[in-house]
Amino acid sequence: MKIAVIGFVGLIVLLASQLGSLGAADNKLLIAHGAISNNVEPLWIAKEQGMFRKYGIDADLIFIIAGRAMQAMLAGQVPVGFVGGTHVVNANTGGGDFAMILGLENRLDYLFLGKPSIKSAEDLKGKKVGIGTPAGSASLATYVALDHLGLVPRRDNIVLLGIGGVPERMAALRSGSVDATSLSPEIGQQVLGEGYRVLVDLGKENVEFQSSGLVVSRALIKSNPGLVESVAKATVEGVAFIHKPSNKEIVLKSLGRNLRLSKPEQMEKAYQGLVAALPKRPCPSIEGMTAVIKLMAQHGINTKASQLKASEQLDLSFCKKFEDSGFFKSLY
Repeated sequence: MKIAVIGFVGLIVLLASQLGSLGAADNKLLIAHGAISNNVEPLWIAKEQGMFRKYGIDADLIFIIAGRAMQAMLAGQVPVGFVGGTHVVNANTGGGDFAMILGLENRLDYLFLGKPSIKSAEDLKGKKVGIGTPAGSASLATYVALDHLGLVPRRDNIVLLGIGGVPERMAALRSGSVDATSLSPEIGQQVLGEGYRVLVDLGKENVEFQSSGLVVSRALIKSNPGLVESVAKATVEGVAFIHKPSNKEIVLKSLGRNLRLSKPEQMEKAYQGLVAALPKRPCPSIEGMTAVIKLMAQHGINTKASQLKASEQLDLSFCKKFEDSGFFKSLY
């Protein structure tokens, strides 16, 4: 399967071609995922194993860094996004009307990593820290990690640099452009053998947070609820496929291919982390979205965030339908 990784110009060209094809084939659907991480695996599996096709959807999965993915959704160029709760909040405070219908990652699980020379919180004072997109989950994870270490960027002269996506942040850490950054565990493990240190393992801190989930506009839910339900069902079936032990080898190969992991132990760690964190009933969490809103307001990332109600950033009707109809139960 080809996963597109594109910049701004490429995004415009690709979206134009996709919009043209939508008119010719109603079942063609563009789904953007805002990160390259193991939590995207349910979508990759749903594509590779034919779940989308089962529901009459010709899904085209592309990687667009989350902030731009949400902008494309706001512009009506991308109908379905796999992005974090922070981007839903930003879009809705900016006049959008989006809802997360599935929640595939309901905790912060990032590793906050430092150069070998960074051995304590004190060593980070006056240093450079790479964050992702300004309002993304990785950025908030970095703020939470710094809080955990008792550090305040302004007070402690820590320079926060918006580096972008996971590959860029990892490259910046390796090159010495930054002294620390937050990386997803399956990617962060790649640099642990090179002497980099885990300063905070947020997965072990069990920080409730509505991270990645399936997001659509409420207008699409109203105009084409059948399509939205089909996308959700295919994704949920992808989740169930991952959780079945008999499918482990297929999932391992998929993770290796899509995350570009070459070593068996890396694939195994990515698999184990995914299975441990992926909810079997992947419903968004009101508590997790409440935490998103609180953290965004607290750290000045979005001063309007506190005006929103967490429950209104989610649409739990599909999860309720899947529960009441026995769809969830039928998959296990």
